[in-house]
Amino acid sequence: MNAVSALPAARDPLARRDALDALDALDALDLLVVGDIMLDSWVWGPPRGLSREGPVPVVAVAGRSEAPGGAGNAAAAAAGLGARVRLVATVGDDPDGARLRELLHDAGVDTAAVLDDHGRRTVHKQRICSGEHLHLRVDSGDEAPSGPAAGAGIRSRLFDAAAGALSLVDSSAAVLACDYGTGLFSPDLVRRLGSAARNAGRPLVVDAHEPRRWAPARPDIVTPNAAETSSLLPPDAAGPFLADRPRAVAAHAEAILAATGARVVIVTLDRDGLVVLDGAHPPLHLPADPAPDGHTAGAGDTLAATLATAVGGGAALAPAVTLAAAAASVVVRRPGTSVCSAADLRACLGPRPPGAIDLPALTEQVRAERGRGNRVVLTNGCFDVLHRGHIAYLAAARAFGDILIVGVNSDAGVRRLKGPERPVNALEDRLAVLTALTDVDHLVVFDEDTATDLITALRPDVYVKGGDYTEAMLPEAALVRAQGGQVRFVDYVPDHSTSGLLDRIRGGRVPALARRRR
Repeated sequence: MNAVSALPAARDPLARRDALDALDALDALDLLVVGDIMLDSWVWGPPRGLSREGPVPVVAVAGRSEAPGGAGNAAAAAAGLGARVRLVATVGDDPDGARLRELLHDAGVDTAAVLDDHGRRTVHKQRICSGEHLHLRVDSGDEAPSGPAAGAGIRSRLFDAAAGALSLVDSSAAVLACDYGTGLFSPDLVRRLGSAARNAGRPLVVDAHEPRRWAPARPDIVTPNAAETSSLLPPDAAGPFLADRPRAVAAHAEAILAATGARVVIVTLDRDGLVVLDGAHPPLHLPADPAPDGHTAGAGDTLAATLATAVGGGAALAPAVTLAAAAASVVVRRPGTSVCSAADLRACLGPRPPGAIDLPALTEQVRAERGRGNRVVLTNGCFDVLHRGHIAYLAAARAFGDILIVGVNSDAGVRRLKGPERPVNALEDRLAVLTALTDVDHLVVFDEDTATDLITALRPDVYVKGGDYTEAMLPEAALVRAQGGQVRFVDYVPDHSTSGLLDRIRGGRVPALARRRR
């Protein structure tokens, strides 16, 4: 049996540095994405028990979201990293197809080669959720092969060069094929795409429900998940695969590589991380930070898109895999189908200030605390020039639960919110003071202008803000309630604000008690 060695993990400073160096090369890179696209939609809300009409859960709808799915999600993921993405696909000439085009355009994806397949219904996957539980998925749309006109249009867009211009394959740094079995890829298209990428010297990355179909294309990288990998193993490997999936994949590396025809196979094993097979070196294993199964939609798309963008930018395999695994770890901590941006990756892979915990690790700690029956409270702020008002506020917030998490704005975030002269105290200084407070259990740094990403990942039981806010002023409030949490406000301490304190210092106004003590 082949041994499984450890891939340099995202926690390794050297691996982080190499991955971040590779990330810097991805901006404005041209990526071609070809594949099956679909509309993903989600209905969210707190549970209301079981229906009297039957043993099914009732969800009180509090929110809805839509996103491109399949190859559309992969294209959006690459665009989020800064790539210039051209998408070749088909949609039905129906309202779902029109909405999908709109979402792709909003994500920054070039949809000039997204063709209408007349008479066809767009694939639409609708999910109904409450809390972290997925109750139901409803699929609709046509998954038969594309019609002759659409197929001819796809081939023309991919391989025919306009006068004085290159074909889409030739003019791209890399090609990503997303084959989810909804009818786009014929055997002829598979062979022609592989041949065109090879002749142009462009990396071909394939994410396919049936990886064996792509062996004639001789792809550079294939990214099968656990179920897809099990179909590549010999019959006698089923038992060992169930017992120890990374080790079983390593033991059958040659068979998996031969079945896919790929130079590199990156097997994704959800909670068991991923295993890299390249035939020239021992298999490499990168463990995962586990996430709820209901959050894993789109993680494979994100991983494949990040890999294709990274290798298209010239990254070596190890940093490309580190980037891809980090991007997948970001999106699996968000409900729905989401995108990991370049800023998200820099935050995930960059150095952590002393006193703060990164969001993936904090998410796992929160899950453990809930398992022990503890109530989780979240608040956030700049906490620049800590004063009595802050101390009273944090003590009051802590009283709403058992664990208090404080989100702290990054220095760049404070400047956007408060102006170019703030913060007075740099992030490390603000964290050092907050760490000394007994009411604070965990600190996490965020760069966004709102706490939406923190709330999405941590799902607090209570979200607390100061009494100078109202619910109408908080875009986060609806999300908290949709996730089953409460929004609470703490009375504001009069005449104790950072801005007021700084105004008095700048004006030379010293409180009377302080003057008497001098």
